[in-house]
Amino acid sequence: MRLQLNRAHYPVVVLGFGRRAGLWLQGCGIGCDGCVARDTWASDPATEVDIGAVIDWCRTLPAALDGITISGGEPFDQPEALHELLVALHDWRSGRDRAVDLLCYSGRTLGALRSGFAAQLGLLDAVIPGRYLAHRAPGLRWRGSANQQLVPLTPLGHERYDDDIDRPAGPTRMQLGTDGERVYHIGVPAPGDLAALEAAMARRGLGYREASWRG
Repeated sequence: MRLQLNRAHYPVVVLGFGRRAGLWLQGCGIGCDGCVARDTWASDPATEVDIGAVIDWCRTLPAALDGITISGGEPFDQPEALHELLVALHDWRSGRDRAVDLLCYSGRTLGALRSGFAAQLGLLDAVIPGRYLAHRAPGLRWRGSANQQLVPLTPLGHERYDDDIDRPAGPTRMQLGTDGERVYHIGVPAPGDLAALEAAMARRGLGYREASWRG
């Protein structure tokens, strides 16, 4: 099976426990106002990749990996592909010596996920559900707005995330990544963070050719 994938990145240190890899799926039918990842909204068949190729990339990740974070876009807009990806990730992680947790973001409510996507939830260790609401930003650790929850789903999820359910965000909310052609932000910036970054770049003679987070 194939899925639409915007990008994959390692390491990610601002979207979950420890040192992680990130998978951003392409396509979102929710479209939260103020979203900083608008480049992931449009469904785009040109971004399709084989799930096997994603797992091959995961096999290149170091032994010290703590987890995989799946975001977007809206991962649950590709329910069959997401399910197959999670099944494949379970098979892959079973052969590793270190525990690897699976964390997924969604703009859907927890109730909607439980009623419509129980099979996918059953393969995750934790989920962060809920739309991004700009008027309720910033949120707690790893969350963009205060309405968003952090919900552990398995013993590993509880072990790693129970202490963070009500923990405020730390001072480091963002990191930068690149695929050689574009620079992208990783994380959940607080209001004003991206404008401050742009101003700091301008002072050094740098600037964005275009910025999807502006809309």
